[in-house]
This record gives sequence, C-alpha cells and structure tokens, in this order.
Amino acid sequence: MTPEELQSLLASIQDGRTSVAEGLEQLAGWPTLDLAHSRLDLQRELRCGHPEVVFGAGKSPGELQEICCALLERHQRFLATRVDDAGARAVLEAIPEANHQESARALHLDLREDPPAVGRVLVLSAGTSDRAVAEEAALTASYLGASVEHRADVGVAGLHRLLAQADALREARVVVVVAGMEGALPSVVGGLVERPVIAVPTSVGYGASFEGLAALLAMLNSCAAGVTVVNIDNGFGAGYAAAQINRLAESPRHE
Repeated sequence: MTPEELQSLLASIQDGRTSVAEGLEQLAGWPTLDLAHSRLDLQRELRCGHPEVVFGAGKSPGELQEICCALLERHQRFLATRVDDAGARAVLEAIPEANHQESARALHLDLREDPPAVGRVLVLSAGTSDRAVAEEAALTASYLGASVEHRADVGVAGLHRLLAQADALREARVVVVVAGMEGALPSVVGGLVERPVIAVPTSVGYGASFEGLAALLAMLNSCAAGVTVVNIDNGFGAGYAAAQINRLAESPRHE
C-alpha cells in the first residue's frame, strides 16, 4: 500500500464511506507479508519513500520469482539486484515484461505512470572492468527517479579523459565515482567539484589490491573534502544515496 493509498483509505474511514472492519480487511497482511522464506516490508515506502529492493544473491530462482511478483502486485514496481542467470530466467518467466539489465546484474519494472526524472546524478567509472558496479549504481538512481548519466573509462591513468568531463561535473548535483586498483579517482574528482562525491571501491585489481580493500582504504583516507565511501562493489548503496541527495533539492521541505 502506497502512502497515497493509505491516506485515501483513512480519509474514507473518517468520513464513513468505509467501515472500520472493511478498512482492517484492506490492511490485512500490512505492514509485512510472510512468504515463508521471506518477510516483505510493505511499509517501507511509507517510511522511506521507496519500496523494499530485493538482493538477489543467495535466493533460489523460485524465491526470487515469488518476491518480485509480490512486490510488483503491491507496489506496481520492483528492483532486484545481484541476480544470476537462473534467477533472471525464473522472474522473466513470470513477468516477461520485466527489464533485465545483464551488465548491472539487475531486474526491474515500473508499471506506474512515468514521472519526469529529476535533478542530475553523474556516475563516473575508472575503467571498463568497473562497469558492472557503475551500471548498478546508475540503474538504482534512475529507478528511484533521478536523471542519470554514466561516463565510463575516465580513470586517473589518463587524466585528460577525466578533465574532458568538466561540463558534466559542473552540471551534476551528486557524483558517484566507481574505481578499483589504487582507488585514486574519487580524490581527484573531489578536488574538482563543489558537489557531494560518493566513492565506490571495486574488487578490480591485481593481488595487492586485496579484492578491493586497497581501494576502500585509499578512499576512506581521501584528502579531498566532501567524499563519502560505501562498501566494496556496493553500486546499489551508492546509487540509492545519490538519489536521496539529488531528491532533496526537489523537496519544498528543504528549500
């Protein structure tokens, strides 16, 4: 149940068009839905502005299919991240109109009337090997209503490639920077912009990168002000945070 639907139901009970018993019947199963293997948080959109997002890793294809179908039925949209091929096939069998973005390892669908995308989130990725995490960030921010642009392969090994993005950097409200190896790119970007920078270390690199730990520590020790860091390979977390920051400028409460 969306915040608007709940408000409408409460107003209907208040003015007598709906009885208390009928209202309770409509609220059956809310705020959680027990699927035996999972308990879906149906109240999250009311609290946080967006429905629950599905983390696909570790779920069987059948479980993933059931969860996505339940979310779509109740919220008219769903996003599932870290979905493997078997899980994607199961969901697409039940929801053939769903969008499978293989490079981002994600499935999504939104049946609501499309609202205009707002603001501007810029996702920068250092190298082609960082693409999956960067596209997960871009897809997440877009799904949450942000206007998103992804500029790829702009790492510090060829600094001129980053400097060529000067106009895009100035126009962004939030910049998500995805990098592996030594993780230097967010610090450079942080020294160029007056916007929040969200750094995403990836597990890309040779042995001494320790599967992203070197990049994570470099980003946490950044000398650039305004850089915050999410966990290794957490494109979803970065995209979600970027969308929330981006949306603040659209809200009258924050004018």
